[in-house]
Amino acid sequence: MNTRKESVFFIAILLLVSTIFVSGCTDNGSKGENSKTVKSGDMIQVDYTGKLENGTVFDTSREDVAKQAGLYIDGRKYVPITFVVGSGQVIQGFDEGVLGMKIGEEKTLRIPPEKAYGKYEETRILAIPIKELNLTNHSELPEAGQTIRDVNGNQFKVKAVNNTHITIDTNHELAGKTLIFDIKLISIE
Repeated sequence: MNTRKESVFFIAILLLVSTIFVSGCTDNGSKGENSKTVKSGDMIQVDYTGKLENGTVFDTSREDVAKQAGLYIDGRKYVPITFVVGSGQVIQGFDEGVLGMKIGEEKTLRIPPEKAYGKYEETRILAIPIKELNLTNHSELPEAGQTIRDVNGNQFKVKAVNNTHITIDTNHELAGKTLIFDIKLISIE
């Protein structure tokens, strides 16, 4: 009789345990929101600080870092960036660097030029005839060292100006540079 009760009890326990496993109601440690990892197509939020190899901060989503680095812009909202991973909204190395991260995880990305803004190309320095600028007055000419924008909002550095031409550098200001990003994953949506 005892053997029969033990068998029924054993079968009941076995059924209960198998029901728990099948339903997924097990504690696997840190499963849940914190175990979700970033994959292509996820919309995420990331806090970041971008630096050059010499440690110079060139951009950040953190107000305290911007103030400390002398980059603070009054009125700018210092908030994590939101983007869809793999969509090309950020540079390739940043996109690839967040893959597999978990919420709250911090990481330092070292991004070479070919996965950032490309190599610096001398062929992207252009001499444009001043007459093609359609200026009514030569006093409107920019000076060497200034940054100008075209009608599409692209920025160019003025390298030189003479009586006939303006020479501009169409390379991105970070072209040819290895970038270092200290990042923290805030959310995965």
